[in-house]
Amino acid sequence: MNNSAPRIAPREGLLDEVAAALGEALLEAKDAVGEVSLTVVRESIVDVCRTLRDRFEYQQLMEMAGVDYPDRPERFEIVYHLLSLTRNHRIRVRVSTDEDVPVPSVTALWPVAGWLEREVFDLYGVLFDGHPDLRRILTDYGFRGHPFRKDFPLTGYVELRYSEEQKRVVYEPVQLSQDFRDFDFLSPWEGAEYTAGQLPGDEKAPQQPGAPSPVKAGEQKK
Repeated sequence: MNNSAPRIAPREGLLDEVAAALGEALLEAKDAVGEVSLTVVRESIVDVCRTLRDRFEYQQLMEMAGVDYPDRPERFEIVYHLLSLTRNHRIRVRVSTDEDVPVPSVTALWPVAGWLEREVFDLYGVLFDGHPDLRRILTDYGFRGHPFRKDFPLTGYVELRYSEEQKRVVYEPVQLSQDFRDFDFLSPWEGAEYTAGQLPGDEKAPQQPGAPSPVKAGEQKK
């Protein structure tokens, strides 16, 4: 398929060199659609990343992401996206874990991993061993659960609103009393009652008296 994006030249023989360098730490290596992906032993992630950085010139950790597969014994995958500036090439590294077993932190290799690992912890609940400040970074204080897990309810557990009485934002349990709701564009939870001839949205604007209807010729007063 033609694409306007610049092509990244493949690194010939990369998989064989990486497999020889990583040894038993490498579980799977594949090159699909021009993207190299490595699945490695969780406990070896720091050594693997150090080898890729120092020996194979993948200098930058560009991104970290989490994936949730609830049917797997180790339901979470942690994905590291590395970039080689000198070789103009990217590589993807994966490890698996569950809710209880922590993943070794790579903050000693790339300080930027401090925020990236906090994002994965916040959204998925994955723990990172050796992280200097593992706490939430995207959700609010006291947030319950981890919103990117597949078993997290779409509605969440609490809803917030601004209270005129207390002059602050208050948290309340989510209340969804109807399976299907009529939206009036003012409140998503309560439907508006429209009078005959009124369109949705008319209640927001002040009602001005309309122009008088034209009088027919036969109805004019003599």
